[in-house]
Amino acid sequence: MTDADRAARLVVERMLAKDRFSQWLGVELVEVRARHAVIRMTVRPEMVNGFGFAHGGIVFSFADSAHAFATNSDGEISVAVDCSVSYPAPLRVGDVLTATATEQTTTNRLGFCDVTVRDQDDRIVAHFRGTVYRTRKPLPE
Repeated sequence: MTDADRAARLVVERMLAKDRFSQWLGVELVEVRARHAVIRMTVRPEMVNGFGFAHGGIVFSFADSAHAFATNSDGEISVAVDCSVSYPAPLRVGDVLTATATEQTTTNRLGFCDVTVRDQDDRIVAHFRGTVYRTRKPLPE
């Protein structure tokens, strides 16, 4: 593990400690490296819609958390300016989700990140793409 990867892990741990929504989702950190994050959660009964499937907003939010962890792992505040998601498969209570986020490219002020969400059977259940604006301001302690 590089120094940048160790620093990224500390940054993301600090972020998660203050992120009440990701905590409510039940997000756990699986892997963090510079510009990369893998997180996991389980779909709970209060997360489903009237059809018994996980609400799309839950899956979007889960992927967005992975996106935020990957794009802020350098310790500077990056904020989402555009995100999209596709849902190729439905989710039900008890499904265990893993989101893998990797920042693909970055410019002076923009970062582009792909997130793939899979279930416990390794089936892709969401594709998420996000763009962030890099503020160049440090994350608060």
